[in-house]
Amino acid sequence: MPRPDPSPIPINRPSPRSTVHLPLLLAALAFLAALIVTYMVAGNAQRTAAAELAGNFNFRARDMAASIDRRMDVYEEVLMATAGFLRGSVEIDRGAFAEYYDLLRLNEHFPGIEALGIAAIVPPGRVDAHVAALRAEGFRDYAIKPPGPRPVITSITRIEPFSGRNLRAFGYDMFSEPVRRAAMEQARDTGHAAATGKVVLVQEGGNGGQPGFLMYMPVYEAGLVHDSLDARRAAIVGWVYAPFRMNDLMRGLGGEHADDLLVEIYDGLAPTADALLYRSSRGAPGRKPLLSYQTTVDSAGRTWTVVIHSMPRFEASLERRTTVAIALTGVGLGMLLALVVWLLASERRRALQLAQGMTVELRASRDRIDAERERVRLILQTAYDAFIAIAPDGRITDWNLQACKLFGWREDEAVGHDVLDLLVPASERAAWRDCLAQFAQRGTCAMLTGPTETTALTRDGHAIPVEVAMTPLPTKHGYGVTAFVRDIRPRKETAERERQRQQGLEDARAALLRSQKLEAVGKLTGGVAHDFNNILHIISANVQLMLRSDDNGRKRLLNILDAVERGKKLAAQLLAFARRQPLHPSVVNLAQLIERMDTLLHRAAGDSVAIRLTMPPDLWNVLVDPNQLENVLLNLVINARDAMEGGGNVTIALANVTIDPADQLAYPGIRPGEFVTITVSDAGSGMPPDVIERAFEPFFTTKPEGKGTGLGLSMAHGFVKQSGGHIRLASREGEGTTVTIYLPRALQDTPDPAFVPVPH
Repeated sequence: MPRPDPSPIPINRPSPRSTVHLPLLLAALAFLAALIVTYMVAGNAQRTAAAELAGNFNFRARDMAASIDRRMDVYEEVLMATAGFLRGSVEIDRGAFAEYYDLLRLNEHFPGIEALGIAAIVPPGRVDAHVAALRAEGFRDYAIKPPGPRPVITSITRIEPFSGRNLRAFGYDMFSEPVRRAAMEQARDTGHAAATGKVVLVQEGGNGGQPGFLMYMPVYEAGLVHDSLDARRAAIVGWVYAPFRMNDLMRGLGGEHADDLLVEIYDGLAPTADALLYRSSRGAPGRKPLLSYQTTVDSAGRTWTVVIHSMPRFEASLERRTTVAIALTGVGLGMLLALVVWLLASERRRALQLAQGMTVELRASRDRIDAERERVRLILQTAYDAFIAIAPDGRITDWNLQACKLFGWREDEAVGHDVLDLLVPASERAAWRDCLAQFAQRGTCAMLTGPTETTALTRDGHAIPVEVAMTPLPTKHGYGVTAFVRDIRPRKETAERERQRQQGLEDARAALLRSQKLEAVGKLTGGVAHDFNNILHIISANVQLMLRSDDNGRKRLLNILDAVERGKKLAAQLLAFARRQPLHPSVVNLAQLIERMDTLLHRAAGDSVAIRLTMPPDLWNVLVDPNQLENVLLNLVINARDAMEGGGNVTIALANVTIDPADQLAYPGIRPGEFVTITVSDAGSGMPPDVIERAFEPFFTTKPEGKGTGLGLSMAHGFVKQSGGHIRLASREGEGTTVTIYLPRALQDTPDPAFVPVPH
């Protein structure tokens, strides 16, 4: 027996000084680490808040600039509408102009417009007569201001509202002032609206006032072309104009948060003091804004520079409370952490108590785990699927009640046996053995990537289809398997019944389709046979009459010829529907074609139907057979007439249409490209959906016996498709019908020489 070593074992004991200072040092380090983390988190929160504020400012600034641009576009449209109202003449009754102004309700809908007026050009030789005429209307003090001879003299002859400050502008010659003259000349030479630079309005009365500007729209004499610079200068008779006060124009544009932003608008590209048109408010002198934004907008051909700064009220919305809260929370948590560290390091007894508490907690956790395990076992016993647990060596370790019912083995009979020998058919055991061996090593297997359908054996040897879902169960000897096995015989039977049902539906659909095809062919054959039989009867009757008598031979021959022509027309319509008719296309201007057949269309429509034509001046040309197109238009007008038994309006509208690939959803079935559309609309009784579906079928008609062959729309459909176009039909009961034809644009700029019309 070995003797103990008499030498004492050295024990390292900490000094009393180190024992006292170590807890304080650890607490200080913990507090410092908490402060560092708090600083980083608070800084990140502050940067995030600043980025959100900048994003909000940029959105508000862009929205403000867009609002200014949209408002100026609206004012330009108001002037365009007024110019259209004048219809090429500035000589309009004062009462009519005042009534038009009242209808616009500019003060309610268009804030910022000081007035709406007309500036007429007064020839130098007619100044006295012009002044006398205005004075004769009751304005005895009327005069053109400023007086004196000038090459071009204009005068404000109409202005509404005709009261207050606007009376100062009555008779003023705006062409005499350089800034206004430049904008008036620009509008005259371009034919578009033009705005002036920064001016003080005449309405201010020479007392300074707020800055403003004017917008002009030219008025050309009716009947004169103005498609060139010289033509526009020769045709100009005056301008429609509107004066604007910038403060009134911008009032209410910023919404309820307008004080958050300082908005400055400058005339031109340079934001200088002389070019300043508008400033929303006066900021503090020398204050540098936190955020700024600058952009340009177009105001009727005039460029404005918009500069937007953040105001203290907006900058005050920067979220600082989160940063302060994070800082305070971090400091508090740091102090708490330091206190905990100091307590843990300085009180050994508390550490022992904590260890004992953890031991108690571990025991309680073990009890909870045991209870949870029992609960899981009960759940597995009552599960809908069979549950089997397999050890890494392939032996069964768990077997629930549903497994007993599915396979016929009791739990005590199955546990401990090899799962492959018990449940897997002999022909598949080798593959499954390799799979389970791989699964035991890696926890995965190529055959078990998800729920897997396979075949399992029952106790009596029957093979049944099952679905297996396996999950790896790590153990110290490898990966075991937890498997849920579901009997899928009911699902298989249901799928088979569904397959048979779907097959029956497909057979029924095919039979129905064949029936519909046979019905369509039968109708086509019957219609052709009926119409040709009538023609043959006419020919046969006339020939027999000619054989019996020599009288009226010419009349009989004409009847025969008419029947032959009807047969030719019927054959042509059938060929058109089949897209096999001979076409003679040429480059055609549709506006000219419709104008040539205007008389024919009115005669076909009758006196009770009014035909309205809408044709743009810059219509494209198309490549089409003009004679066949006339037949299509005539058939569409006749159909519209028949749909309006008591008369009504038929509208024929032409338009240029460009379909982009992005517009495919709006124009289904129409390929992208450039088209000229012909739209024929009526206000008749319309068609129900079932009639619309069959409208293009040959010999289908809703008209009474003898009033239609049913080939009109089918012929139009075949002709348009043969010409490379598309045809669309839209109708609702009681609201009329619209037929739209899309014909591809021809690249040739000039149409071919006029064709010789074929008699209809």
